[in-house]
Amino acid sequence: MSRNKVHPDPRGARILVAGDVMLDRYWFGEVSRISPEAPVPVVKIGRSEERLGGAANVARNAAALGAKVDLLSVVGDDEAGTTIERLLEAEHIGAGLQRDADISTTIKLRVIGRQQQLLRIDFEKEPGSEALESKLADFERRLPDADVVILSDYGKGGLRHIAEMIALARRAAKPVLVDPKGDDYERYRGATVLTPNRSEFREVAGGWKSEEELTQKAHKLRRELALDALLVTRSEEGMTLYREDGIVHVPTVAQEVFDVSGAGDTVIATLGVMLASGATFEESVSWANKAAGIVVGKLGTAVVHPEELFVGANP
Repeated sequence: MSRNKVHPDPRGARILVAGDVMLDRYWFGEVSRISPEAPVPVVKIGRSEERLGGAANVARNAAALGAKVDLLSVVGDDEAGTTIERLLEAEHIGAGLQRDADISTTIKLRVIGRQQQLLRIDFEKEPGSEALESKLADFERRLPDADVVILSDYGKGGLRHIAEMIALARRAAKPVLVDPKGDDYERYRGATVLTPNRSEFREVAGGWKSEEELTQKAHKLRRELALDALLVTRSEEGMTLYREDGIVHVPTVAQEVFDVSGAGDTVIATLGVMLASGATFEESVSWANKAAGIVVGKLGTAVVHPEELFVGANP
């Protein structure tokens, strides 16, 4: 991107997010002694916070940049599901949440002491077929109004119909960005771009001993899955975009890392918003890299705001 180019304007971007939502709960407390019952710290809880997690955090990141965002997912008919709806409303996100009385909303409870995460407790259960069918129908209804589709897979069962979603979106000429999970990427075939992190990519493609070997594995996976692009986020090494017409590597933004929770959500949300705002793939990756460098300096599943990202109008 040229040094004098103004930044994209996300305010007209329309993003449709679908995937696994969860409620991130944080209990903050003081640690002053070890338990007499076991060699573990005793945390005296002083305050708590609730934040949107998973696909809901992707939607929150996109909305924080100024985009118009709709979110589709399945939650339980419980207090946590109601809390997610309330938090989405506060962020001005259009929520299409299917209620499934047979499951509990996914919760990740983190206990924080002395500014460090001491423990995480997960509550989760996969949604049923009826709720997922309703979500797929809602996806098809909302698709025409979207500029970009983001599918956020956390492996919780909320994207059982992801192949159909990708096919519907591509037939409608909508770019589809997928944050993948697990070791079976065949279900993501035909997506516009996948955004695995380094360890996720290694799980699928195997290890590599050189940059050349990594490049070969990336292009091989991209071709096998008929992807337009593959974006591998590489932590302190930045991120690399692999396309048929070449490779773009963006080095990391040097700074102190405080918490990497939700950084992948920020990357795919920023990438989607920038593409929907008219930026090129290369420009969008640069903005996403800058956003990731900002968000890892914050605690928990945080977001990046336009005044932080666009300072200086260059990624």
